[in-house]
Amino acid sequence: MAGLPVSEVMSALASLSGWEYHEGTLRKTFVLPSYPAGLMFASAVGTLAESMDHHPDLHIGYKKVTITLTTHDAGNAVTQHDLTLAQRIEGLGYPSK
Repeated sequence: MAGLPVSEVMSALASLSGWEYHEGTLRKTFVLPSYPAGLMFASAVGTLAESMDHHPDLHIGYKKVTITLTTHDAGNAVTQHDLTLAQRIEGLGYPSK
């Protein structure tokens, strides 16, 4: 699996509200109403990601969860797999910063 050209990633981000291309990754911070809500969201993301055999980095803080996506099998580059997971995470319907 090969990483996508930056131009293609940037074009795809136009339809992914709040996601950014940051230091070779896709990243977004979601703001939740409480710490337990953040834990539940992180669990939902983890379950979704596992169903896709994808394993994002999740940083859980107080009322915030930051998701960082790259594809490990592509040398930690952004691939279509990351864009698809980002779209599916958006489909979970959680608020973001």
